[in-house]
Amino acid sequence: MTTATRRVAPAPEHTAAVRFPPGFTWGTATAAYQIEGAAREDGRTPSIWDTYSHTPGRVRNGDTGDVATDHYHRWREDVEIMADLGVSAYRFSLSWPRVQPTGRGPAVQKGLDFYRELTDALLEKGIEPVVTLYHWDLPQHLEDAGGWPERVTADRFADYATLAARALGDRVKTWTTLNEPWCSAFLGYGSGVHAPGRTDPVAALRAAHHLNLAHGKAVQALRAELPSYARASITLNIHHVRALTEAPEDVDAARRIDALANRVFTGPQLEGAYPQDLIEDTASLTDWSFVQDGDVADIHQPLDFLGVNYYTPTLVSAATGDASHNSDGHGVSEHSPWPGADQVAFHRPEGSTTAMGWAVDPSGLYDLLMRLKADFPSMPLMITENGAAFDDYVNPEGEVADPDRIAYLHGHLAAVQRAVVAGVDVRGYFLWSLLDNFEWGYGYSKRFGAVYVDYPTGRRIPKASARWYADVARTGTLPDAGAARR
Repeated sequence: MTTATRRVAPAPEHTAAVRFPPGFTWGTATAAYQIEGAAREDGRTPSIWDTYSHTPGRVRNGDTGDVATDHYHRWREDVEIMADLGVSAYRFSLSWPRVQPTGRGPAVQKGLDFYRELTDALLEKGIEPVVTLYHWDLPQHLEDAGGWPERVTADRFADYATLAARALGDRVKTWTTLNEPWCSAFLGYGSGVHAPGRTDPVAALRAAHHLNLAHGKAVQALRAELPSYARASITLNIHHVRALTEAPEDVDAARRIDALANRVFTGPQLEGAYPQDLIEDTASLTDWSFVQDGDVADIHQPLDFLGVNYYTPTLVSAATGDASHNSDGHGVSEHSPWPGADQVAFHRPEGSTTAMGWAVDPSGLYDLLMRLKADFPSMPLMITENGAAFDDYVNPEGEVADPDRIAYLHGHLAAVQRAVVAGVDVRGYFLWSLLDNFEWGYGYSKRFGAVYVDYPTGRRIPKASARWYADVARTGTLPDAGAARR
């Protein structure tokens, strides 16, 4: 993967309605801990996020995922909502501690039955189930044994993949191993703003490697159990890193962050080697001896597509004075999620922002897709997450108007369509998220959903953006930019 890009002018936006290719997948997405609730039911044991959210001071307002949106009990209603939206696919994650409570040994059938019933209901509605094996909910038992910094966790993950494939392989044909392993490694073990909340830069690098290894071993496990037509993938939150200026020191800062954010995963997964500049940049911290003979070969497995999550670009420069890591968009901590990058400063791009403080910049998605095409020309891509949080509320008429979200989605879908026209093999788009939900360290204070959730009652109210997205999904046509603003 090439080094990070510099700042570029935004690609021109379409003003007329445009169509997406036939067969383009229109979906929506969620994650188990963010929506399921039922934290202590049917054999489920704590995950690292249960422990983290119950630790005072970790999550805003002391929120937890104990109930979340109660999807575990209201999933039938949520499937009906998806059917009304007209989406063709639903990307959801399995709760590892619901399926295999201690991270080892046999599966809990009640946990598997929940996912069997869910997938059956989706298929009955013509909605393809897209399963993510891991969306950050490591069983606490495995964290107590060392967590992702220890290579045995990769072996346990492969065993779990085997259990899931045997249970759901007759229903599910599209599988994702990991969601955003960068967050698991560097926010979980580096800055500590995600579970398990550890702050050790070497542990973060070790975790990144063992997540890579877990991915590779899981792909092999899936291939051994699933029919030949099944598809295996991974979802990465590829950072679109831009240098603040063209000064050599700023360009080098972007290169350094690109290695830590992106190439630490794409290197071994897609190219069969860790990038040498990453190893050199972090040499003062580790000699990378945790990478054993044969590991990279295990990691470098053929994939059917690459999942891409994008929300906002990353703008960096060389630090002048004290470097700041508090503007990288990933949460505030005294500890950096960027090992070996102490002299890199992060900047907030100009322009409008979402409720997360993230810049609204569809050109970053276009540039990112073009870069991926250049670096991996034969790899099909899927936008597995894209969306925005805004300060939504129910108006006196009982409706939720969210024109800013509609404008955000329109801009980013237009960027995807421009990339497709330019020859990028993008197969589909999954809106994040189906429902307002537990937004990790922000608790319930940030609303990403196309469907508003009244948390005290659990009532679901489709927002205006849900109806807008339903029209796009049904027709495969993105309306003109003026229609998106009306």
